[in-house]
Amino acid sequence: MKAVTTTSSQVDVVLPCLNEAEALPWVLARIPAGWRALVVDNGSTDGSAEIARALGATVVHEQRRGFGAACHAGLTAAGADIVCFCDCDASLDPALLVPFVRDVRDGVADLVLGRRRPQGRGAWPLHARAGNLALARMLRRRTGLRLHDLGPLRAARREALLDLALTDRRSGYPLQMVVRAADAGWRVTEHDVPYLPRTGTSKVTGTWRGTWQAVRDMRRVLAEAPAVAAGAGGRAVR
Repeated sequence: MKAVTTTSSQVDVVLPCLNEAEALPWVLARIPAGWRALVVDNGSTDGSAEIARALGATVVHEQRRGFGAACHAGLTAAGADIVCFCDCDASLDPALLVPFVRDVRDGVADLVLGRRRPQGRGAWPLHARAGNLALARMLRRRTGLRLHDLGPLRAARREALLDLALTDRRSGYPLQMVVRAADAGWRVTEHDVPYLPRTGTSKVTGTWRGTWQAVRDMRRVLAEAPAVAAGAGGRAVR
């Protein structure tokens, strides 16, 4: 990861990015005032990094390919107390993170996730939706958490996230975050959020190869022995 100079902001929003030039203007325009957008370029060839920088975002370059690698590079580069994550494909509105941050800041929750509600045809392929539901059920058996979705829109405190010592650098990263948070006794909650048709083709659910790799990554995470990580100040919601 290329080092960046951190600056003071209320909240840092990590935006993993791989060839999202078309979606970036809309996404970055929706970042709440006073928050910093951290666009983590994961090897784009369409000028995404240059566009993000021109639009005022802080750009982090992560050479190691993988969704988890990009997310963790952003988390490491962040400097704010509260860090959010959001996809960079215009399927989710980062402005919806405001109540997530409020819950974390007010001590209502330690980790807040967005429960995706598809808006319009093509927003969430049926096979991806079914896979997510099955994953949520497996997560409940593993941790007791009554979650409906493991979507990418989320917020938590930076230092607590680092204490989870996440190791997955591919598609299992979001799931590992929730599993280890539950093991550490975090209060994990979710908010309904509209899920829009993404711009471009998904690198995961848009291909069979991406879907299979994600399934393998997530199975590996669920098979991990329970880890005892530093708590974030409360119990997980079960």
